[in-house]
Amino acid sequence: MGLPFSRPDTLRQDFLSSIVVFLVALPLCIGVAVASGVPAELGLITGIVGGLVAGVLPGSSLQVSGPAAGLTVLVYEAVQEYGLRTLGAIVIAAGLIQLGMGLLRLGRWFRAISISVVHGMLAGIGLVLVTGQVHSLFDNKSPGAAMANVTGLPGLLTESATEPAALAAGAIGIGTIVVLVGWKHVPKRLQVVPGALVAVALATLTTIAFDLPVKRIEVKGLLGSIQPPGLSELGGLASVGVIGTVVAFALIASAESLFSAAAVDRMHHGPRTDYDRELMAQGAGNTICGLLGALPMTAVIVRSAANVQAGARTKASRILHGVWLLAFTAAFPVALGYIPVTALAAILVHAGWKLLSLREVGRLWRTERGEAVVLTGTALAIVVTNLFEGVLIGLLLAVVKTAWDVSEIHVDVDEEADPIVIRLSGNATFLRLPKVLDTLETIPHGRAVELDLSGLRHLDHACRTALRAWAAQHDGRDEKSSVRMKEPALTG
Repeated sequence: MGLPFSRPDTLRQDFLSSIVVFLVALPLCIGVAVASGVPAELGLITGIVGGLVAGVLPGSSLQVSGPAAGLTVLVYEAVQEYGLRTLGAIVIAAGLIQLGMGLLRLGRWFRAISISVVHGMLAGIGLVLVTGQVHSLFDNKSPGAAMANVTGLPGLLTESATEPAALAAGAIGIGTIVVLVGWKHVPKRLQVVPGALVAVALATLTTIAFDLPVKRIEVKGLLGSIQPPGLSELGGLASVGVIGTVVAFALIASAESLFSAAAVDRMHHGPRTDYDRELMAQGAGNTICGLLGALPMTAVIVRSAANVQAGARTKASRILHGVWLLAFTAAFPVALGYIPVTALAAILVHAGWKLLSLREVGRLWRTERGEAVVLTGTALAIVVTNLFEGVLIGLLLAVVKTAWDVSEIHVDVDEEADPIVIRLSGNATFLRLPKVLDTLETIPHGRAVELDLSGLRHLDHACRTALRAWAAQHDGRDEKSSVRMKEPALTG
C-alpha cells in the first residue's frame, strides 16, 4: 500500500485543498491566540502541530486540527490565573488524559452527550466571544469575565465615540465583519479564496494606506515564543484549581474534536472516524503543544469543512496545511506585524455569532421545547459562571429533563366500581409524586379502595413509601375505608 497521496490526481486535489485550509487557518490561528491573551505565534505553533502531528496519526482522515475558538475563554482564564508558562503544563496533562481515554476506548462514549448541551456549550462560547471581542474591535481591553464584558458594553460605546483611534479601529473592525458576511454573495469563482483571508488582507491594506492609528499584531518569531514549562509549573499541577482546569481542557477539547468528527463524517463518503484513535491523536498533539508552551488543540469544524469542500481525498491535505503554516511563519514573520488587532477581533465576533445557533434554538422551541430549555440554560450558565461549570449545569439540566420525560405516569380512577379502583401505569418516580398524591387526596372517605400498581414499569423508593403512607392513613380513618394494594410485577 503506497502513500495516501501517491496517485497524481489525488496529489493534485490534496495539494489544492491544503492551500485553501492554510488560508483559512492562518488568520484563525492568530486571532484565537490574541483573544486568548497569548502571543500570536503560539496559535501558529498549535496549527503547525495540528497539521504535522495530529494530521499524520490515524483517526479521522479529513478533519483538521488547530487552536479553537471554543477554548478561547478557558485558555484566557487559565493564563490570567496561573500564568503563561503554566498553560504548557496544563495542556500536557490534558493531552495525557486524552491519550489515556483513547487507550481505554472511551472515545465512542462522547457520542452519548446530549446534543442540546453541545449546542448550548457552543452558543455560550459564542456569546462570550462576541461580548469579549467587541471590546477588542475598538482597540479596547475587555474587562475579562463574561458578565463584566456585557455590562461594560454601554461604557465602551460611549468612550469610543469621543476617541479618534477607537473610531478608526471600530471602522476597520466593522468593515471586516461586513466583508465576512457579504463574501458568500460574491460570484462562486471568487469564493475559492476564503472570506477571512480577504477580510484581513483588506483591513491590513486599508490600515497601511491611510496610516491609521490602530493596534497591530506583535510578532517575535516562532523560536522566541516557545516556552516549555519548567519543573515548578509541572509541580503546580497538584493544586486543586489547576486539576479542575486540566479536566475541563481535556473533556471540552475531546468533546469538540469528536463532535467535529461526527459532523465531518456526514460531509463525505470516505472512511469513517475511529473515535478512540482520533482521541489519541488529539492527545498526542496536545502533549506536544504543551511541551512547546503553545495553545491547546482541537479538531476545528471551520477548517475541516473547508478541507472537505475543497475536495480533499486523504490526510495529505491536512499535513500539507501544517507545512504551509510553518513555511509562511518562518519565511515571512514580519508580514504578520502589519495585521490590525481589530480585524482578528472581527473574525472572532463573526465566528462567535455563528456559534449561537439561533435557528437551532428556534427549531427546538417549536418541536422539542425541553431541549431548547437545556440549550439556552447551558449557554446562559456559561456566561454567568464559566465554561466548565456551565457545561456541568447543562449536563445536569439534560439529566433532569430526561428523568422528567422518562417518569411519565398515568393515574386512572374508577369511582363507579366498588371498591374504587385506582390504576397507576408508567414510571412512578419522585418527580411525578405530587401528581399522584393530588389524585389520591380526592378519594372520598368511607370508601374501600383497590390501589392497582401492576401496570407500573418502575416504582422508586420515594413513591413506594408515599403510597404506603397514604394507604395506611386512608385505611385508618374508619372500617369502610379499607385499602388493598396490588403490587407491581416489576419494581425498582
